[in-house]
Amino acid sequence: MSADATSGSPLLSWLDRPRADRGVHVAAAGDEWEFHSYAELADRTRAVLAGLTACGVGPGDVVSVVEPAGPDFVATLFAAMAAGAAPSPIAPPLTFQDRDVYREHVLGLLRAAAPRVLVCAPRLTATIGPLAAAAGVTRVLSADDLVAAGGGARGTVAEPGPLALLQFTSGSSGRARGVRVPHAALAANVASIRRWLAMTPDDPTASWLPVHHDMGLIGCLVTPVVNTSDLWLMPSEEFVRDPARYLRCFGRRGARLTSMPNFGLEYVARRVRPAALDGMDFSAWRAVIVGAERVDVDALRRFCDLLEPHGFDRRALLPAYGLAEATLAVTGLPLEETYAAVDLRPDRLREGARVVAGPDEPADDGPTQPVVGCGRPLAGVEVRILDADGAPVPDGVVGEIEVRGPSVAQGYVTDGDSASQTALADGVLRTADAGFLHEGQLHVLGRLGDSMKVRGRAVFAEDLEWAVCRPGVPAQRMAALLGHRGGAATVVAVFEQARPEWLAQASQELRRRAEGARVVIVDAPRGTIARTSSGKPRRRQMWQAFVDDRLPGTVVTPTAGQRQQTTEHTTAS
Repeated sequence: MSADATSGSPLLSWLDRPRADRGVHVAAAGDEWEFHSYAELADRTRAVLAGLTACGVGPGDVVSVVEPAGPDFVATLFAAMAAGAAPSPIAPPLTFQDRDVYREHVLGLLRAAAPRVLVCAPRLTATIGPLAAAAGVTRVLSADDLVAAGGGARGTVAEPGPLALLQFTSGSSGRARGVRVPHAALAANVASIRRWLAMTPDDPTASWLPVHHDMGLIGCLVTPVVNTSDLWLMPSEEFVRDPARYLRCFGRRGARLTSMPNFGLEYVARRVRPAALDGMDFSAWRAVIVGAERVDVDALRRFCDLLEPHGFDRRALLPAYGLAEATLAVTGLPLEETYAAVDLRPDRLREGARVVAGPDEPADDGPTQPVVGCGRPLAGVEVRILDADGAPVPDGVVGEIEVRGPSVAQGYVTDGDSASQTALADGVLRTADAGFLHEGQLHVLGRLGDSMKVRGRAVFAEDLEWAVCRPGVPAQRMAALLGHRGGAATVVAVFEQARPEWLAQASQELRRRAEGARVVIVDAPRGTIARTSSGKPRRRQMWQAFVDDRLPGTVVTPTAGQRQQTTEHTTAS
């Protein structure tokens, strides 16, 4: 086999005839961007591949990658695939606020992955090296080290190994689990995304998402690279600092496609002033995939209100649903279709009950909550809603979301001590997410593990967060925790540096929406809400801290609005 062959792999075909006029633009200082053409990236990938081969990496091995988004991340990712190994990205420490939490996170990932080589950015070696040693990883190298080990040669692409990727879940419902993604599953998901978005090489993507999790990795890096379209990459912290810079990728530099969680829309709408958009034209912006967490119809509206005066079409907002165990995308709103929401009454969320009224049913009175549709299954994907016994339920009835199709992953590398209820076996994915189908669209309510029964009805953490944050509380400053303490159903609302009006709003909404449950409101310091590196609340971890009286902050008595100051932690009594 020649060094220029790719064994027919659709994921590596871009290495055969890489373009010099398109590539990856990486955010640099100021408003500058560093351009790395696909021709340059292909050469770097081949050189890193030669080094991996010289180090004995081959089919069946794992290569852990701790690199920021940039040319060496791209080269190492695809070089590992080309060696027949499975790359396994790990987020750099910048995305974690607590060094001890990061240490335990990385140790868990490395012990599960058992990589033959860990590829690390030189500036991170002092942090990552000791962790690798503690996990039994003996070889920690930089991309430059690998190029030197390969003698500057262009590596030969091996036959595909058993896995194209070992990607870890976010760990929001327990320890992160390593998901085994075969080449066929990754190729199928990339093809489905390209077909869904009608992607051509002339459609640039821009992204601020971390490249170490499924949405940013597959949706906003692997797919554009395989598509050989221009890609604009900026670090998440740069987006936080200057979201208008991200918008300039679309309004001035020609990007058309992107993905982000709901909180990204909220952040743009809250932080970007209309004057900052002067001179921008968003009329070519074709797709904003919105997923990874519950989609808020008000966030969609505010995002549109900001950008529509500059040509943005609200049909570009594409709510979607996906998860690492399905490689990435499961459902998505088709192009040219406007998003819509179904109004539900929270008190109708009872086991086996129809939550969407039929045409002959009278309209419900009382408060409602909009649930945005997440589109229809992508090509080849089957979605069913199951009851507690595993039987399908009719449209409009809530149950567990089940997924089947060519993108479903092979399984977990190890379950460890994960508390996740998600189950993956024989091509069938039981997601442990609750939702319902209505008029062909999937509507997602939340994690079954983040819900509880109160007086016979289901209460979801995401619903409570929506209700409390709707009047203007920043979503990243509040999290709802659900569980039973002392035999009583309990709701804990954790705020970071709450304003008095937030606490009053929370008291009112939680007592109404979680009637029958004990309500505890905590005003905590910044940084108290533990999050995964993809931004999801670690509710299980925080609940355990609450139960153990280790959750920092001040308990607010909801009935009297009074505060009970504690010394080092909250008290549940």
